Amino acid sequence: MRVLVTGAAGFIGFHVAKRLLDRGDEVVGIDNLNGYYDPALKRARLAQLEGRDGFSFIQRDVADREGMERLFGDNRFERVVHLAAQAGVRYSLDNPHAYVDSNIVGFVNVLEGCRHGGVQHLVYASSSSVYGANESVPFSVGDTVDHPISLYAASKKANELMAHAYSHLFALPTTGLRFFTVYGPWGRPDMAYYKFTRDILAGQPIEIFNNGQHLRDFTYIDDIVEGVVRTLDHTATASDSWDAKSPDPGSSAAPYRIYNIGNNQPVSLLDFVASIEKAVGRKAEKIMLPRQAGDMETTYANIDSLQQAIGFRPDTPIDQGMARFVEWFRSFYNA
Repeated sequence: MRVLVTGAAGFIGFHVAKRLLDRGDEVVGIDNLNGYYDPALKRARLAQLEGRDGFSFIQRDVADREGMERLFGDNRFERVVHLAAQAGVRYSLDNPHAYVDSNIVGFVNVLEGCRHGGVQHLVYASSSSVYGANESVPFSVGDTVDHPISLYAASKKANELMAHAYSHLFALPTTGLRFFTVYGPWGRPDMAYYKFTRDILAGQPIEIFNNGQHLRDFTYIDDIVEGVVRTLDHTATASDSWDAKSPDPGSSAAPYRIYNIGNNQPVSLLDFVASIEKAVGRKAEKIMLPRQAGDMETTYANIDSLQQAIGFRPDTPIDQGMARFVEWFRSFYNA
């Protein structure tokens, strides 16, 4: 297939593009290579892709309406994996417009391109953050997600609503994937596990918010990629169980689907730090801090619907995943 991967220089986008190339698909990757975190890491990821048969890269911002119209006008994509977004919960507290530009304007540009370009299936990144103030765990796609506690979460919820509108109005098959705390080699430097590894190796203290009481459903990157690719091949269809008089948020009369992708085994932040210490071979000096605004207390994915749809459940143990990340980190940074 000819597949467009947005955010191809990003953490998940890079791994997805690599996997699609490995199986013989043709991939067009786009990314704006912005400075939210070190662009050199993004370029290093791209260097792993460029020169491979079937891969081409275009530097483009999804918020550029004319540029996105040209992209879809010049290419015929069979499927689209939309992973470009302004990420981060805490960053959204001080930089709200970045989320509107990338996550709202950019998403409608992708939807319009798919609509007019005859795309067979759009798979896009949502987030566990949409569950917001919900404390009923494990989180299910049948839960209502009307109480976001960050603008980032609100933008991802908006993406799901926008996708449903296009699925309903234009019969565009769309699938949203709610990712749960993704980690692994080539990861994002703004994520806690990346900072912890860097600081522990450097002998620096680490800051642990909420006194380490957060529970997170940490999900290894290879499991995320497997879920994305299998979902891409499983085109969304209307739900046979849809009942307009008793609507289920996880189903629709339109060709629209939402799935959680998580490890289904939440781990406390302190236990996660212990797995990093084990992989590094050094104890961390910990600075305990209170909970930050916008942070969820717990994330925990119910993945039954994902397994039923694509026959897959993430299962990489945290110690194994962190060992692989630390091995990559030491190699990449010569640490």
